[in-house]
Amino acid sequence: MLLNFGQPLNGVIQMGFIVEDIHRSMREWADKLKIGPWFLREHGVFASQFYRGEPTNVELSIAMGFAGHMMFELIQQHNDVPSVYQDVVRQRGFGFHHYGFGTDQYEEAVKAYRDRGYVLAYEAVPSPGGGVAYFDTLADLPGMTEIIKLTPMMEAVFTVMQQASVGWDGSNPVRPRPPVPTMPARWGAPGA
Repeated sequence: MLLNFGQPLNGVIQMGFIVEDIHRSMREWADKLKIGPWFLREHGVFASQFYRGEPTNVELSIAMGFAGHMMFELIQQHNDVPSVYQDVVRQRGFGFHHYGFGTDQYEEAVKAYRDRGYVLAYEAVPSPGGGVAYFDTLADLPGMTEIIKLTPMMEAVFTVMQQASVGWDGSNPVRPRPPVPTMPARWGAPGA
């Protein structure tokens, strides 16, 4: 089944990159790669987050933008606490970090990765009812794998971002994250 923004449910919906300067990276990626517009959240600290089983307080700026149906995520860490982001920067430097796997079966997907022997390196609740879990898949893949709990509201937000990229002329390249729109009909929105 395809999501409203064109990627497969229970498949890869995002490619994540760690950057040194998120504002410079958004400008360069928009100019050179035509990815955008970017939806930016600056200096956020998720209320509930765990790094390798221990509570943490990673402070991040996150920008999301689309090229076609693929979401690209730029991440800049602002504090010096241990994290999955610093793990990769120390190993390889800035650049590609993870594949984002969007699922409506979050708990089952997390269990499946654990059952395969992958280490749960980071887990957070970025929005009410949401959840992300990063598994260290670097021994088998070129990056980590992030499991994204794809709720109806998250799909709607990602769809607004993707639709903003269709025919985008380069204007207004950095925007705040959009408000949660009406739920897509297939999730059982009122009147569906």
